[in-house]
Amino acid sequence: MDYHYEVFRTPLKVIMQKLAENCKQRRLEKGLSRKSLSAMSNVPAPTIERFETKYAISLESYVRIADALGYSEEILSLMSQPKFSTMKELETITKNKHRERGV
Repeated sequence: MDYHYEVFRTPLKVIMQKLAENCKQRRLEKGLSRKSLSAMSNVPAPTIERFETKYAISLESYVRIADALGYSEEILSLMSQPKFSTMKELETITKNKHRERGV
């Protein structure tokens, strides 16, 4: 089978910047300094600063911060449901619902 998908992706930097902005906003709304969030999340304050200013962070650190801010449910639900944009894609998803390996 030959699959051709037309992908309209948001640039990675835009996604990372938005994640960092959202995280910083949630931190500030709770009145937390980077140092206090560091203590809560076990993520070093310089790592939090780098994320907020340069948008770079490991997945583990991001999940720790999200959990410390009360967003573990949202992290767990990320990509938990299939997405499709055409009926053919939905049929493929339905057909492969229980598949454990790629083609």
